[in-house]
Amino acid sequence: MDLFNTSKNTNILPFDGEAIYYGSVMNKEQSQHFFDQLLHNIQWANDKAIIFGKLIITKRKVAWYGDKPFDYTYSKTTKSALPWTKELLELKEIIENKTGEKFNSCLLNLYHNGDEGMAWHSDNEKDLKKNGAIGSLSFGAERKFSFKHKETKQTVSINLEKGSLLVMKGKTQTNWLHRLPPTKKIKSPRINLTFRTIEI
Repeated sequence: MDLFNTSKNTNILPFDGEAIYYGSVMNKEQSQHFFDQLLHNIQWANDKAIIFGKLIITKRKVAWYGDKPFDYTYSKTTKSALPWTKELLELKEIIENKTGEKFNSCLLNLYHNGDEGMAWHSDNEKDLKKNGAIGSLSFGAERKFSFKHKETKQTVSINLEKGSLLVMKGKTQTNWLHRLPPTKKIKSPRINLTFRTIEI
């Protein structure tokens, strides 16, 4: 199922989870401002993952920020959170005000073009608050984002606009996988921020 014309602030998942799409939460000028600031001021580094015992270095770049130097382990590698930048704190405040949720950390991804994506996965690492909300902000290139139910295999896809907010919460990570499919159509970069809560 494709939801490219979904109304705002609605749950795009048909059952077993909540993925609330708010659409764009800022104007085009604000969105471009944050994209430029994040592109140049974040300490980006190529991501690492251990797959079948081999260390893989991704083209995609990542960064991990938080209230404290939280350790976060995924794909069998561990990151220690950097202190917030001014722009990240501004964005955290925006989405906390929009959603009523509170976040203490943020994982950022920089996709240079449509060749770079993310395979099916769930954000259910033991470091994260169980069933906690994850607030996903998108800047730059608009990309398709997909969900797949772990049992029924039903899929739902949505086009994430510039400056848009998607909040995944409840049983979403338990019951659904998600991915950013690669595409040859996109030649420009996208920055995605996923605000999270690390269990303290």
